[in-house]
Amino acid sequence: MRILFAALACLLSFTAQAGVKIEHWLAPSGARVYFVENHDLPILDVEVDFSAGSAYDPSGKAGLAGLTAALLDAGAGDLDEEAIAAQLVDLGAKLSGVREPDRAGLVLRTLAYPKEREAALALLQLVLTRPSFPENVVTREKARSIAAIQEADTRPDAIAAKRFAAAIYPDHPYGVKATVESVGSLTRDDLTAFYRSHYSARRAVVSIIGDVTRAEAERIAQALTEALPAGQAEQPLPPVSQPTAATIKVAHPAAQSHIHIGLPAVKRGDPDYFPLLVGNYSLGGGGFVSRLMKEVREKRGYAYSVHSYFSPRKLEGPFDIGLQTKREQAEDALKVANDVLAGFLKDGPTKAELAAAKKNLIDGLGLRIDSNAKLLGYLSVIGFFDLPLTYLDDFPASVGAVTAQQVREAFARHVRPEHLMTVIVAAD
Repeated sequence: MRILFAALACLLSFTAQAGVKIEHWLAPSGARVYFVENHDLPILDVEVDFSAGSAYDPSGKAGLAGLTAALLDAGAGDLDEEAIAAQLVDLGAKLSGVREPDRAGLVLRTLAYPKEREAALALLQLVLTRPSFPENVVTREKARSIAAIQEADTRPDAIAAKRFAAAIYPDHPYGVKATVESVGSLTRDDLTAFYRSHYSARRAVVSIIGDVTRAEAERIAQALTEALPAGQAEQPLPPVSQPTAATIKVAHPAAQSHIHIGLPAVKRGDPDYFPLLVGNYSLGGGGFVSRLMKEVREKRGYAYSVHSYFSPRKLEGPFDIGLQTKREQAEDALKVANDVLAGFLKDGPTKAELAAAKKNLIDGLGLRIDSNAKLLGYLSVIGFFDLPLTYLDDFPASVGAVTAQQVREAFARHVRPEHLMTVIVAAD
């Protein structure tokens, strides 16, 4: 059975050119449901997300949301974690987690044959609605988390990422990361209370794709969410404020300096998203064809890799230019990166850069949704962030319509030099 499942998964494909019909409804439980029917192969993928990411950690309890999400399948009802894992193996199913700043949840992949499907969905329902958070497992996973934090706090890359988040989000939950002290203070009661408050149907988004009908999908979504806790109404996250530009240098003995340059930039659904996406491909998102890679690596050899990206969230997510370089040439590499950014803000992409960016993004869409698993990722984002149901069908036209002037104007609105924060770990 497991061999068959793996073979089917490898063969599965979803043709982008055929269009993606996304159906949406509100379940009687209050959960929002997004569904794509696909009978090509007998596989079902289900994701259930909640507004329960790390941004919702209570003050002083950073790490609570992540630990709660991680331990959903560590025991549920009368089953312990070994029994849950054994049932998944017997069914040839896979259960994984989602843990992000805005959302947390579970993803199930199973065969769509009725016997295996119903057993796997019943297990998912049990894990979602009756997690037990065993005391011994909470203690064990706290210790593991603390050890991971302690180890990460010695690595320059992890230090740089943590300091960068704190720098660009100085007074916002997006900038708060778990510490040894915050995780050490967590109790089983904290996990139970967070679960009961945040894992409710009205905070849930159910994404379903695969070999089931609309009627079956309606039944699945309702069954998974009708027994969830009543929960609390979702409270809006505090607004993001822009930092004042500054450079933060962090001492570290590493031979390589780790550098981040950026600021809070764009939220999901912002009309400037496509100009930023297209423009960033030319700036630093397009690998070896990007300006940053050409100037920092190819012409000067300052870094093996350099990148830039926008990561939209429910609120303004980060814009980040990142690289690592020999510490003795960190200032020179930083100057080049800043000069490239300044030039791009002034002039935007060339005609050739714009055409290449559009072609790559449009031509690459098919490969990004060529399986149910990949498409589920997009479906869940469309649902959770309330994007248009036609987002994937509209993607080629949205990218193709971007002009150089739109790129310049979007970058001018969202990447303002007076707010850029620079973090250098292992700085001289």
